[in-house]
Amino acid sequence: MKFKFFALTDVGRVRTNNEDAVTFDESHGVAVLADGMGGYNAGEVASGMATVFMKSELVRWLSAGAQNADPAHIGKAIDICAHKVNQSILQAAISNPQYTGMGTTLVVGVFQADRVTLGHVGDSRCYRFRSGELVQLTKDHSMLQEQVDAGLLTLEQAAVAPGKNLLTRALGSEEVLQMDVNTYPVLAEDIYLMCSDGLTDMLDNADIANVLKTAATLETTGAELVAQANAKGGRDNIAVLLTKVLPTDVPAGLMSSLFGRAKHSTT
Repeated sequence: MKFKFFALTDVGRVRTNNEDAVTFDESHGVAVLADGMGGYNAGEVASGMATVFMKSELVRWLSAGAQNADPAHIGKAIDICAHKVNQSILQAAISNPQYTGMGTTLVVGVFQADRVTLGHVGDSRCYRFRSGELVQLTKDHSMLQEQVDAGLLTLEQAAVAPGKNLLTRALGSEEVLQMDVNTYPVLAEDIYLMCSDGLTDMLDNADIANVLKTAATLETTGAELVAQANAKGGRDNIAVLLTKVLPTDVPAGLMSSLFGRAKHSTT
């Protein structure tokens, strides 16, 4: 398979600074999204450190001959890189008083041939959209999710309960980082959506799926997701990182052009 990427962040309608960060390397199939936290712009520092470090280190490792590594080795590489940036964030907070308490969520994906290996910490998410169905691949590391898992709240109750943003895991919060890493098969025409809670707090799964069904290209999909989140209040920064799986025999640019043309056809 081949993979096409598109990323977009927006400050939203309430915040004055943007603590979300996104980056990708299309040639190596690496995608990274982070949502920072902390006062005095420290959240921006943490998310920026996480995205830049994760991408550069994974691309360097893949470039050194690991392009065909098996999922177990890729997962281990993601975990090692995340551990290193976690230590860097903790050290930066110790060395700079203005960064005290800073941290960040993280979602990182390495897309290879017929699979994607995902790692995540916090409540930023990754969804898969396949054959009209949206599936959340990551599970939030949050107090509310723990209450849902324990049977104390239903998903419907959790959606409107207070404390939505109380995290149980984040980069920069503890010396020992616990990261979830999983590998999933990919199929042609799949779309993968990584996003911060600035999107999912404003739009439910049905809203997101409807945009993915109707938007013509990754660019218009990302812009529409952000626009709808802002229309519903935009209470936080919004970040989206979209990946479309393309057949190997069709160039990414051509597929994007044909996909958009088909969606705009009047026949």
